[in-house]
Amino acid sequence: MFNKEIYIDRRRKLLSTVNSGLILLMGNEESSINYHDNQYPFRQDSNFLYFFGIDRPGLVGLIDVDANESMLFGDDVSVEDIVWTGPMPSLAQQGSEVGVSKTANYKSVHNYLDKALKAKQHIHFLPPYRPENAAKLNYWLNIPLEKLKDESSVILIKAIVAQRAVKSAEEVAEIEIAVNTTIDMQTEAARLAQDGVSETHIAGVIHGIALSAGGHLAFPTILTVNGQILHNHSQGNILHNGQMLLVDCGAETAMHYGGDLTRTSPVSQKFTSRQKELYDIVVDAHEAAVNFLKPGKYYKDAHLLACETLVNGLKSVGLMKGDTKDAVAQGAHAMFFQCGLGHLMGLDTHDMEDLGEQYVGYTDELKKSTQFGLKSLRLGRQVEEGFVLTVEPGIYIIPELIDLWKSENKFLDFINYDNLEKYKDFGGIRIEEDLLITENGNRILGKNLPRNTELLKPNN
Repeated sequence: MFNKEIYIDRRRKLLSTVNSGLILLMGNEESSINYHDNQYPFRQDSNFLYFFGIDRPGLVGLIDVDANESMLFGDDVSVEDIVWTGPMPSLAQQGSEVGVSKTANYKSVHNYLDKALKAKQHIHFLPPYRPENAAKLNYWLNIPLEKLKDESSVILIKAIVAQRAVKSAEEVAEIEIAVNTTIDMQTEAARLAQDGVSETHIAGVIHGIALSAGGHLAFPTILTVNGQILHNHSQGNILHNGQMLLVDCGAETAMHYGGDLTRTSPVSQKFTSRQKELYDIVVDAHEAAVNFLKPGKYYKDAHLLACETLVNGLKSVGLMKGDTKDAVAQGAHAMFFQCGLGHLMGLDTHDMEDLGEQYVGYTDELKKSTQFGLKSLRLGRQVEEGFVLTVEPGIYIIPELIDLWKSENKFLDFINYDNLEKYKDFGGIRIEEDLLITENGNRILGKNLPRNTELLKPNN
């Protein structure tokens, strides 16, 4: 937990931006795996954490803009609870640690909100992503479940995005702790990537590194020799020489700030010449985007620059042809790069994505594309000093996509299908790093983690 003045100041800023009404911030509940008392690891809602800082289930935070006060609702543990949990601080004690003096039991939330509704006080709430919170909002506010997203407060969403997008020095320091643990995970994964080792073994080891650092995984690890499958959470393969292992992982600190890094390393000690050719193209795209990014630049333009760099590299090895800018404008590059270049990060790996990508990564003037590939770009807006974001270009050879586009005679002016047929068994490559946008440019967060082919594989 940060100093309580930080939470007081965050709520003060939010209150001044929203101007009027009642701000309702839902904490999360425990969630059962297969029976009531066997529960998933608890994860507090990130917006609740940002403004109230208390990491325990069963809480609701209210900020009364008109009365200029904050309030917490929750229940203290009973003696019978203490038998199982041990002593726990009271809600009043925890509230005082984040500058909130007014508390009440959880059941009184309904009555408090009912009075506010009868007084015609506007209640601002966020779109729920947990079903139990949706059910509560349905009951408390008498809004049909299917209308909760539409009835959520755009004013509140935009205010939170503006505030959370720019990271304080304390937040950057916490993110960097997570990034350094993630680098330890990546280094160990590359070391263990040997012939005959299972994906599950490596995934388990690096999960342990995240836990041992005092936190958890920031998201389910992607660790696979089938790197062409973008979100491949299956880990059932045995590694063999000649393959590449793609590892996309992140550690989360005890305060829930996370890292997010990807490396693709050879199972044997060196890449094959064909693997190295495409890997170096991804390195070039990564460096072009990183060198481009600074305050005022559109992240969408960094994405398009990375795409053009990929096309130029793929032309050099005979997989693409034609005019580079036309190829990218028409979306031909999406044969090889089907996703976006990156996203904001912080308390969430995809920071604030529960609030809506249009509000987080775009603006009222800049809308998301509907073009295949470009529509998956989560971040398009101008970047600002204090943003923390990822840059993660890749090349993914997807046989099913090759077959489909070839059968449709799609992008014949840009794609060399005859040469591409020889790459159907190639797999995928991604390189991802976490950047802080600084006053005049950017800084890659964390200690050094090699990305060049000559340095990538650590000694055993």
